[in-house]
Amino acid sequence: MPETGYLLAVLAVVFAITFVLRAAPFAAIDRLRASRLVGSLARWLPAGVLLILAASTVRSSAAGGRVWQALAAVAVTVVVHLVGGRRTLLSVGAGTVTFVLLVNLL
Repeated sequence: MPETGYLLAVLAVVFAITFVLRAAPFAAIDRLRASRLVGSLARWLPAGVLLILAASTVRSSAAGGRVWQALAAVAVTVVVHLVGGRRTLLSVGAGTVTFVLLVNLL
C-alpha cells in the first residue's frame, strides 16, 4: 500500500492540473471571443453534431430494419432545425420524439 505522503502528493498534482485546465478558458476568454476559429466552431458545430447524430441513427436503424423511420426522423430534425431558428436542442428533441413514436406506434 502506498504511503500517505505519496497519496497526498498525487492528489495535489491531480488537483493542480484539474484546476489549471478548468481555469485556462476563463483566463483566455477575451482572446477566445475574438478568435475566428471559435466563431467558426460556434457556427458549424451544431450542424456537425446533427450530421453525426443522423448518420449514427440511420446506420444503427438499418441493422434493425427501421430505415424509413430513421430517415423520417432525420427529415423532421433538419426541418425543425432550419425553421426553428437553429435551436439544436429543439431539433434533436423533435427528431428523437419522431423516431420513438414511429418505431413504437407502427
